[in-house]
Amino acid sequence: MNILDTPSDRLLAAVRDLLAQKGIATTAEIQERIAITDRASPGQGARMVAKAWVDPAYRARLLDDGAKAAEELGIPMRGMPPLGVLENTPDTHNLVVCTLCSCYPRGVLGYPPFWYKSAAFRARAVRDPRGMLAEEWKTVIPDDIRLTVVDSTADYRWMVLPMRPDGTDGWSEEQLAAIVREGDMIGVTVPTIG
Repeated sequence: MNILDTPSDRLLAAVRDLLAQKGIATTAEIQERIAITDRASPGQGARMVAKAWVDPAYRARLLDDGAKAAEELGIPMRGMPPLGVLENTPDTHNLVVCTLCSCYPRGVLGYPPFWYKSAAFRARAVRDPRGMLAEEWKTVIPDDIRLTVVDSTADYRWMVLPMRPDGTDGWSEEQLAAIVREGDMIGVTVPTIG
């Protein structure tokens, strides 16, 4: 079977060729970007969260410019949309959704989970976020806590800086990163230690 058997494969090859012909991106640059995206995982975002929990100066930089803060930790962000970071606090819980498709901070979290792309998640996250979080993820956000739903777009991606769980004083960055899950950085779950 020829690798360029489907119309979508031929279209992709044509777009890559056109980018190279126009001097926009070489084939090597495109392959490098694909490899970087393929290597991205929630573990990278977890490292960012853990560092922000132990380093107040890094936390400030992360909240100011997520992409620059990612680059500080060796996470390549060139060619990616800007990355905003929303901080959960005792008074506010943030939930990230892409209402149109599946815009996701791939540079720091990897490919989006299947449910993130579903029409059901996208619609219910906007229409009934508290109910959805409680039913689907067992994440109960009390009524006195402001729940903010933020739309990730093709032009600007978002991730959540969750609150550090009680009982983690004195933990290393590695220990902290190990308890941060992908859902914590989208806002569907919160980090726990037990």
